[in-house]
Amino acid sequence: MLSDSVSSKCDKFHENQFQEKGTLLAFDSVYTKMRGGGLWQLGQSITRQLAQANKKTITCRCFASEADLKKTVLYDFHVANGGKMVPFAGWSMPIQYKDSIMDSTLNCRENGSLFDVSHMCGLSLKGKDSIPFLEKLVVADVAGLAPGTGSLTVFTNEKGGAIDDSVITKVTNDHIYLVVNAGCRDKDLAHIEEHMKSFTSKGGDVSWHIHDERSLLALQGPLAAPVLQHLTKDDLSKIYFSDFRILDINGVPCYLTRTGYTGEDGFEISVPSEHAVDLAKAILEKSEGKVRLTGLGARDSLRLEAGLCLYGNDMEQHITPVEAGLTWAIGKRRRADGGFLGAEVILKQIEEGPKIRRVGFFSSGPPARSHSEVQDDKGQNIGEVTSGGFSPCLKKNIAMGYVKSGQHKAGTKVKVVIRGKSYDGSVTKMPFVPTKYYKPS
Repeated sequence: MLSDSVSSKCDKFHENQFQEKGTLLAFDSVYTKMRGGGLWQLGQSITRQLAQANKKTITCRCFASEADLKKTVLYDFHVANGGKMVPFAGWSMPIQYKDSIMDSTLNCRENGSLFDVSHMCGLSLKGKDSIPFLEKLVVADVAGLAPGTGSLTVFTNEKGGAIDDSVITKVTNDHIYLVVNAGCRDKDLAHIEEHMKSFTSKGGDVSWHIHDERSLLALQGPLAAPVLQHLTKDDLSKIYFSDFRILDINGVPCYLTRTGYTGEDGFEISVPSEHAVDLAKAILEKSEGKVRLTGLGARDSLRLEAGLCLYGNDMEQHITPVEAGLTWAIGKRRRADGGFLGAEVILKQIEEGPKIRRVGFFSSGPPARSHSEVQDDKGQNIGEVTSGGFSPCLKKNIAMGYVKSGQHKAGTKVKVVIRGKSYDGSVTKMPFVPTKYYKPS
């Protein structure tokens, strides 16, 4: 029989499945839609329950079996290195390793982390019309990018809402490389394919290739560049934030983008899958133990500290890029010319201002969770939290969410309602932890 504490954890995290050391905690595949720092909270729950379980078997109702989950080529490597595997977006992924999520987060900021993000979907668009085609679907000025550079962008729908956010790179004028979120893969690919069929039926020259033959590693933190430099002859000091190169790493041709999801300097490395494990081992070896394998739990706390959106929490189909604070990602030419789905709505918001805005919060009491109500000092509803948790670096509660315009200024006093009780809070600017992107001086 479940104890009250374990039962509440199962209820809170939707009974997702996790098995380690004879302990079966059920957390269903809705884990992919975890709200409000849920990965971090889940990781802490797992750590506590494993310590308490002592080889007892705890059984909750399970919705997904291990056999139903996809595995990256690094799965066995994760398990061998103590990875605690959980379902995420249809994949079995490590939420943490032997370190606590707190320690992993701090180590990324102080030294470095290596993440397996092969569950994400990389694809290439090719053809002389690949840029005008993509510009119908995203808000970025793709044509204005220099070859070998990229940007964060947003796929929008007809109402201006976000279908997904994505990092796109102009490799050449007829080759675009992009990476979309694992949880959005199916809908993103269907959306792109639908519009591509229409575009090519009218004579447009564009085709695509989904890079299922490649794996994706993210090397993040202050040691990312010096460690990776040991494995390539190319001068990484000449590759800046958002730059892209095709180069040999550890003797293998890789796609290298200087980007990441932590706020730290770092790289995402697309490597042929048959070489992914060897590359991961080489990176860890060259770091002399300072760069550590890191799971989804710390990745979530890192991105929250960096003030970065998690699609499904902080951005959804009814939220526009302007409301999400991503107006900077809409190229100046695109603001003038439009030409992307939902442009009328988005350009009107740029001109008149949105009715709601994404902001950061500090709060007292327990950490705020997604859907925690935000009130003004008179107790009137002004918004809600979309992500929240305890910051390992700042040692205090942080959150992000949406409030009515006019209530979004830094320093605005608010109340955050958690389990029916209100706690003092304030609006603050993001990022919470300063970013350290490598840019030209």
